[in-house]
Parts: sequence; C-alpha cells; structure tokens
Amino acid sequence: MQRNSFIQMSKLHNVRGRITYISSHAKQENLYAVYETTDRSYWTELARYNQQEFLKSGTDGKCIEARELIIALPESFPDLYYPDKLLQLFTNRFKEKYGVECVSALHHNKRKTNYHIHLIFSERELLLEPIEKIATRNMFYNEQGKHVRTKKEILDDNGDVRKGCKIIKKGEVYERIPFTIKNPLFKQESFVDEAKRFYTDLINLLIEDDKDKLHVFDKNGLYLATKKIGKNNPKAEQIKADNDLRMQWNHEVDRALVSQVPEDEIRQIKQKWITERIRLSIDVFGKCPEKLAGIITTATSKLALLISKVLTTARELKNKLFHDALEKEYGTKATVKVDTITNVEATPVTEVAKEPEPLKVTVTTTVQEAEVVEQSKPQIPPRPVMPPEAADFPKLQKIKATLDKHNHLIFEAESERNKLEIELSDLKGLARLTKKKELESKISAKNEEIRTLKAGLSNIVKQHGFATVQDFYTAFYTAQRATDAYKKAYAKWEEAYREKTTPKAETIHEKIQRYQEKADRQNANRSYQSRDKGAR
Repeated sequence: MQRNSFIQMSKLHNVRGRITYISSHAKQENLYAVYETTDRSYWTELARYNQQEFLKSGTDGKCIEARELIIALPESFPDLYYPDKLLQLFTNRFKEKYGVECVSALHHNKRKTNYHIHLIFSERELLLEPIEKIATRNMFYNEQGKHVRTKKEILDDNGDVRKGCKIIKKGEVYERIPFTIKNPLFKQESFVDEAKRFYTDLINLLIEDDKDKLHVFDKNGLYLATKKIGKNNPKAEQIKADNDLRMQWNHEVDRALVSQVPEDEIRQIKQKWITERIRLSIDVFGKCPEKLAGIITTATSKLALLISKVLTTARELKNKLFHDALEKEYGTKATVKVDTITNVEATPVTEVAKEPEPLKVTVTTTVQEAEVVEQSKPQIPPRPVMPPEAADFPKLQKIKATLDKHNHLIFEAESERNKLEIELSDLKGLARLTKKKELESKISAKNEEIRTLKAGLSNIVKQHGFATVQDFYTAFYTAQRATDAYKKAYAKWEEAYREKTTPKAETIHEKIQRYQEKADRQNANRSYQSRDKGAR
C-alpha cells in the first residue's frame, strides 16, 4: 500500500519557549537528540528584533518570531541510523538549501509509534555587519516606539517628556538592523509542498526497499486526502464522517476515469465545487468543519451527473456507429456487385484486340531493368524493437477490460436503483402506505451495493501494483502510445524492406530439379560395388 509523507508547518509566537520545550528531557519522555546551528543567544536577539518590527508595522494579531516543521520519519529508522547523525543530516540539508539558522530535536511519542523531527528555523538571515542608522537631527519617539516629527508630541502638560517616550540626539544611532528582511518564500503556500518534496526525496534515499518509499500527496490532483485520527481525539467522529465523504469522492473519481471522463473536467469540478466553495465558506462563516460535508456531497453529485451523461452519450454513439457500420458494409457489397455486372456488360469487344507495343520499347525496358539489377543493394536497417511499455500493453489491456466490466455492473445497479426511485415517486393512495418501506429498503440496499462496487475499482488496480486508478490509466495510455508508435514503425519497415528480406518462394519445377541434383551428387560419391562381390 502506498504511504504518503507527512510534514506540517506552524508559526511560532514564542520561539524561545518552544525551543526549551522540544529540547528539554524533563518535558519530553522520548528525546533522542538535539542539534543547533547557532547559539541560543541568536534566538533571543531574533525574537527581540521581530517584536520591534511588528510594533513598527502596527499590524493586528500576533508577531511571528520563527516557524517550525514537524517531519514524520519511517519507523525503521531507529534501528538503521544513529539519532544524532540523522538529525544533523536533516537539519544541515535545510540550512544549506535555504541559508537560515535552525534548531531541531528528534522525538518519539509516548507509545513510540511516531518517530519525528521538530525543526525550528528563522525567516531572517543574520547580516555579517549590522546596519546602523545615524540621526542627522534630534529624533523623537512616542510610547509605541513610533517616530514623531516634533518634540511637542511627546511632552505632557508640564512640558516634560512623557514616560515611555524617548529622544535620540543628533549623531547617535537611532536604528540598528542586525537581520535581513523576512524571506517571502516561507509565507507562500507552495513552500510546504516544496519542503515535503525535498524531505521525501531525502527520506527515500535512506530507505532500502522500494516498496517502503514514501510519496507526496498532490493536493492539486483529482483525489482528496483523508485525515489521520489520533488517539483520544475529541473530534474523532467528525473526522471519520469527513473521511467517509472524502472516500466517496475518491471512488467517484475512480469511476469517472474508468468511464473515460477527461481529467481536466474532473479537476474543474473539484476546483469549482470544492476548492472555491471551501474558500467562500471560510470567508463568510469562518472555519466551520461541519460545512465540509455538504460541500463534498454536492461536488460528488455533480461528478456523478457528469459520468451519467458521458456514459449515456458513449452508449448512444456506440450504437450509432455500429448501425452505420452495418449499413455501410452491406450497402458497399451491393454496390460492388452492380458495378461489376455493369462493367462486364459495357466492355466493348473491340478493345480486346490491341496492337502490340513496338519492339524498341520492349528492348529499352529490358535494358533499364538490367541496369537496375546491377545497382548496389542498399543496406537494410534492423527491425524496430518493441519498447518495454509496449510489451506491458497486453497485460494492461486485460486489467482495463476487468475495470470496464466492473463499471458495467455499477451502471446496471444504478439503472435498477433509478427504476426503484421512479416507482417510489409514482406510488399513490393505499400503495404508498403499503409499498413505501419496502421500496425504500430496496433503494438503501442498492445504494450500499453501488458504494461497494465503486470501492472495488481501486481494489482491482491495487491487486496489480498500482496505487490509484489514475496511476493505472497513466501507465495504460503511455503503453498504448508506445504500442501504436511501434506498430507504425514496424509496418513502415515491412513495407520498405519485407520483399528484400523474404526469400523468393520455390516453384515445384525448381524443387524437383533440386532433389534430382542432390540424388545425382549422392550417386556420384557412392563407391561402385560389383554385383558378383562375395560370389565364388
């Protein structure tokens, strides 16, 4: 089963307190290693500078002093690598890539089922030489640390400087900048995906068995990710219900792919009815997880409707092509028969007797043919070789045939359910009271059957080593293109060189003559023996 990597990022509003928490043996039961790329005083200076800049900006909310990544590691790593060396590798690789200072710790959870790294990093780089700004005149600052134009703005009624205000005299340093500005990359949504791919590649380099290698879940793909339910999670029931709805969407995506719905159209439905609706819901209602169920259900219904339209159109087109082919085939045969008879009757007898071509032309043709024979034969290139993708195509075709049959079962089950729903809606009078529960029960059972059948699509491809139905169809279409290209190349080669490589068929006369010559050679080599040998 395919495993996805897990990397999570969070903002830190108290970086010094967080560093103490993750690196303290008193606070962590299973702390294996701590690694720092700089002194602890760096983080104190960083926190102070970030708070100053935050106050100057006048922004509401909390100051972000640093950020933290939580990186989940495979459970085989404790037995394979030393904790301190492993932690240094992951931390130094991050610093080499992004050029910022880090502090990290390697942990296990209480039950020792989650081996992970906490990596705290700065969003700023330390300057080699701090930038100091010198006041060219007296400068005045109020209680909030903001610069004001005149001294009068920081005086009280008695003419004294108010408490918390200050004056920087001409020639003194009024601002010292030890750090660069924050790297905007760390604020972008794409950074977490980049970090996931970066660390997933690093983890996979350390994994020996290819089956255990991790993958990065594509949040911009067709599928929805399910959430892990931790132990004693108070929202376990809600997360489980959301995961069920997410899986229903994923199963519907599988069926859409099997039904030949283009991926772009599936992606458009996901973008319009899930991604955009979630953003709108957050803007209007804030973060309300209970709204997610309705959004996913609506999107799943939209996708199911598109699948139904595609299947109906495909069946109608298939029937039309079939009837057109039959009509064309029989019509062509009849036409050919009539044309043949007409041509035979209309052929004039006088055209049979034709004057022979002049001898001069015949001689010229013979000479040209002789000249052609005498020309050097071109070198025949080797036959096209079948690529590995094309060699796998027959096996993939069988898997696709199984998926198509399974999809046909789903289509038939949905047709039966639709008939039951129509029958239920048409009930009137006494029949509505007597048959309603029975029909509702049949519809419920049929819906459960359809859900089971849809889930079976992903199980079919997993049995053949594919993580998802989308991965299978990617491999299938790649193999199909490779097969078509190979067939075209081979047909072109045969058309050009087949006659030159195929030996000429031997006639009966030539075969008899060859056997006669062989018999003559055998008789000639046989030693003569007298008939009277041994007779005395």
